[in-house]
Amino acid sequence: MSLKAQGPVRRWKCVCAYDGTTFAGWQSQPGGRSIQDIIETRLAEILKSPVRIQGSGRTDAGVHARAQVFHFDAAWPHDTSKLITAFRIGLPEGIQIRSIRAAAPNFHARFSATGKRYDYHVHLGDADPFLRPFCWINFKPLDVTAMRAAAAVLQGRHDFRAFSAVNRTPREDNVRDLRRLEVVQHGRRIRIIAEADGFLYKMVRSLVGALVAVGEGKLTVAEVRSLLHGGERVAAVQTAPPQGLFLTRVDYP
Repeated sequence: MSLKAQGPVRRWKCVCAYDGTTFAGWQSQPGGRSIQDIIETRLAEILKSPVRIQGSGRTDAGVHARAQVFHFDAAWPHDTSKLITAFRIGLPEGIQIRSIRAAAPNFHARFSATGKRYDYHVHLGDADPFLRPFCWINFKPLDVTAMRAAAAVLQGRHDFRAFSAVNRTPREDNVRDLRRLEVVQHGRRIRIIAEADGFLYKMVRSLVGALVAVGEGKLTVAEVRSLLHGGERVAAVQTAPPQGLFLTRVDYP
């Protein structure tokens, strides 16, 4: 489906969802099958002109999103429902455009965001084939009470350098306000909810890795507190696998 785009250029805010299993993450990369590349290719086909999109942030290969936000500038005089329809005809089944609306000229998907929520899914014991691509399967029993105690220690405004995959210098900004870190259990399913004003590289997966280590008895709550205040990454903090992680929400004023 192709509709000729005419009229004034406007800024468009879009929300998309994707199953990250077969994609090379969000960010555009040479020769990579990234979600950004695929969306930009489809937009260029619709608008008959190259378009660059700006996402709210990057998700790694294998990570999923229920509500990733991006924006782009383009002329589109038709109803937005026609743009959504055009998108849906040409995108892979693993990517869905959930909504499109006109935004203020100064709106920015990344820099206008005030917070994000990620959900991470852990499954105790083997999961059925419909859940396996979307959770971390753990065959060891987990002490959920201890995990919740560790989560309480990590909540708040801290320097999270010890829970980032990037070796930053002390002068760099590693401080984030972790507003919520909750461990919710329903039978064999455990969901870890993380909300913050922003996250460092692989911070959520590192927090999950630390909480699971506490649940397995490999780390104590006191050791998690010491790691947080020590500010140094150690081998005990593993990075949870990507398939259990979902970008659930991006907040704006």
